[in-house]
Amino acid sequence: MTLRDEILEQPEVAARFLASERDAIDAIAADLRAREHPIRHVVIAARGTSDHAAIYAQYVLGVRHGLTVGLGTPSVVSIYGADPDVRDALVIGISQSGASPDIVAVIAAARAQGAPTVAITNEPDSALGAAADRTIGLEAGPELAIAATKTYTAQLLAVACLSAALSNDPADPYALAAIPDALAAALATEPDIERTVADQAGAARSLVIARGYEYATAREWALKLKELARVFADPYSAADFQHGPLTLVEPGVPVLAVARSGPTAADVVALLGRLRTDLDAALMVVSDLPDALALARWPVALPAGTPEWLGPIVSIVPGQLHAYHLTRARGLDPDRPRNLSKVTKTT
Repeated sequence: MTLRDEILEQPEVAARFLASERDAIDAIAADLRAREHPIRHVVIAARGTSDHAAIYAQYVLGVRHGLTVGLGTPSVVSIYGADPDVRDALVIGISQSGASPDIVAVIAAARAQGAPTVAITNEPDSALGAAADRTIGLEAGPELAIAATKTYTAQLLAVACLSAALSNDPADPYALAAIPDALAAALATEPDIERTVADQAGAARSLVIARGYEYATAREWALKLKELARVFADPYSAADFQHGPLTLVEPGVPVLAVARSGPTAADVVALLGRLRTDLDAALMVVSDLPDALALARWPVALPAGTPEWLGPIVSIVPGQLHAYHLTRARGLDPDRPRNLSKVTKTT
């Protein structure tokens, strides 16, 4: 199975996850509701691609549930031997393999304090799964490609389903049920993306911008470009981008952007307009907004109708396809990125 095969498998993975993990996620939500003192904080330990799922969780759990969400610093526990007090927090470990000792250490230390702990992993029988009180299995099947794709969207879906279980919003199950079809529609952008990469193959650098929930998408898209295409891709919040990095815009440096309907849309579209009109930037725009797509040299239209909070599950798919095809256009093998292995164990 190739990387492209795994990218194309994502609608099936999402459907399988939604069919199989509901009871496990409902049990976690029930545990949290039954606590004598409600959870007010969340700490998430992750690395690499999984760290971008954690960034997504910051927005989902912060916006929808009013929780403060911090990204854990695993070396505080695993290297320095400190024991931060997380007794009033939900502590989540996110890892495709569940094998990284530093992530396991954070979850084990939190559980020893009596904090509720959850593992989100494609390997429920892993060390991470054993360390946590509860485990959400990703149901992605074996992921053989070095670059994570289907496990990433499954991680995002796991976070979204946990949010839905905590919210009891009657609209959420219907929105989640539509995700497999939305993923399939996003995969249909592949011909458009293939046409863009010939223009971009010579660029050794790129800038990737988004805002709000989609900031996680910018981070993950940039990582895939680094892993696969060996492009120095810098990801930014569209707001932070205007506080200095704007100076990096110049000919020969594509600007890749995600713009989705919602409260951040006006600011992102305004920035894209400035980049095109004032700075003559070459824009690739992934969006469900006609105004944003009209500004792009390389427009990629997202399927309409996905709620903003679920958008990153779908938006990253064009980014994955872009990284894959750009890698091939640059004469590299996306199934054999140099210097990398499938499982990375950091301490």
